[in-house]
Amino acid sequence: METLGSQRLLQIAVERRPELLIRALRKSGAVGRREEIEWVSPIDSDGYREYRDLAALRRLGVPQPLSTPLKDFWPTRGQVWDGLAVSSQGRPILVEAKAHIPETLSGPSRASPASLALIESSLRRAQRHLAPRSRKDWNSVFYQYANRLAFQYFLRVLNQIKSSLVFVYFTNAVDMAGPSHEEEWRGAIRLIHAALGVPPHLDRFGVHDAFMDARMLTDQ
Repeated sequence: METLGSQRLLQIAVERRPELLIRALRKSGAVGRREEIEWVSPIDSDGYREYRDLAALRRLGVPQPLSTPLKDFWPTRGQVWDGLAVSSQGRPILVEAKAHIPETLSGPSRASPASLALIESSLRRAQRHLAPRSRKDWNSVFYQYANRLAFQYFLRVLNQIKSSLVFVYFTNAVDMAGPSHEEEWRGAIRLIHAALGVPPHLDRFGVHDAFMDARMLTDQ
């Protein structure tokens, strides 16, 4: 039997139930009520490929060259995105999906010393923007979450691209023993934000939390 983790659940949502997915994104505030979106990853016609680095930016239609090039902000083999979409207003939407709380944990970067220096410098720049009083270590147990925030800062602040970053949290992902209720996820999010020293809500930075019940995708 197929195991339905966050990766597969997002694929199913994009391909089979996009109306449920855009409803969740609208509720989160990431997408306007009258906005539509076009998914460019993960899609069946592209083998459900996930993108990173310049390939992700090209997939999103981000114009090049950028005022701050990606190579000056992050080393190659950076963030791999669970989902990428473009809104009807041309806004890039980047998605990170989770199906169970332990999935939010990640160790510090294992990059080479030269790459690590660039990563930590960029994390500090993003941290100063989102949480200027924070002295928390972003290259720690929630490094993956922090580097997604950093990429959003790179697009939205350094390059003035009005992107949206959406964390999609699945409830009732029984294969993963995930949370049954949205409030369980909200508690985990509060913990992550406290550990990183960022505000409880990041909507004003174009960062949103969307919630989907996995049963709506599998009870067909």
